[in-house]
Amino acid sequence: MDRRQFVAATAALPLAASAAAARPAAKPKFQLGLVTYNVPATWDLPTLLATCKALGYAAVECRTTHKHGVEPSLSPDDRKRVKGMFADSGVRFWGCGSVCEFHAADPLVVGRNVMQCRAFLDLVKDLGGAGVKVRPNGVAKGHTVEQACEQIGQALKGVGESARDLGLEIWVEVHGAVTQEPANMKRIMDVCGLKSVGVTWNSNPTDRDAAGSIAAGFELLAPHIKSCHINDLTNDAAGKYPYRDLFRRLSGIGYDRYTLCEVGKTYPPAEGREFLKGYKTLWEELAGG
Repeated sequence: MDRRQFVAATAALPLAASAAAARPAAKPKFQLGLVTYNVPATWDLPTLLATCKALGYAAVECRTTHKHGVEPSLSPDDRKRVKGMFADSGVRFWGCGSVCEFHAADPLVVGRNVMQCRAFLDLVKDLGGAGVKVRPNGVAKGHTVEQACEQIGQALKGVGESARDLGLEIWVEVHGAVTQEPANMKRIMDVCGLKSVGVTWNSNPTDRDAAGSIAAGFELLAPHIKSCHINDLTNDAAGKYPYRDLFRRLSGIGYDRYTLCEVGKTYPPAEGREFLKGYKTLWEELAGG
């Protein structure tokens, strides 16, 4: 490069930088969805779907026991009806949020949870969903952390094989005292070792290290993230949880599924609609980088 070319190139640098700054941030591949725990817990299914459609929430995870009524007890005809309601709304039925858990000291309790999980898998298959969320809920009394991780991982193998055979997934919520710590959830995933089983990132305070970063925990679980729960997005500005950083990291691994709003307060439909409208605005700002 001669002197004239060098001068021309360096003169263009500020203009290039300015143009880059003016370009909008890349739109994330992932979308905003909703867990029925707990904002719309008291809404029936038509209200839930109409609200999501109107506000642009792309998917719903139906948490068990809520008024939507999407449960394994549905008859074949009711399953067809519910599947049609989702299809007509344009809102994705993402899956079921079960409370199946496999850490109990009593093998009979674990066995009942395994059977219940399989019932949810059959329901999700009939409704055209992608998976079933399960959870550990801590470590059973008398068990070590290592024993708990081994037991949970082995149980997940069984339901994970059932999910795989149906073309579905199991999403293990990063949940429960001790088991929600990323290193312990990684142990559970290592014991299970099935591609059909992954984690639901749950946006827990325990994701953060002493410096407030989620980097180490995210790196441990990134290969296993198949779903994601998010809660109070104002925690980002308050310094309580780094959602902007989480969304950047999800984009960085090519995550193209859903970040599902799971806020602990229940609202009547009109107030809930306003809450979810504001929530989406903040989500768009944080997810935009």
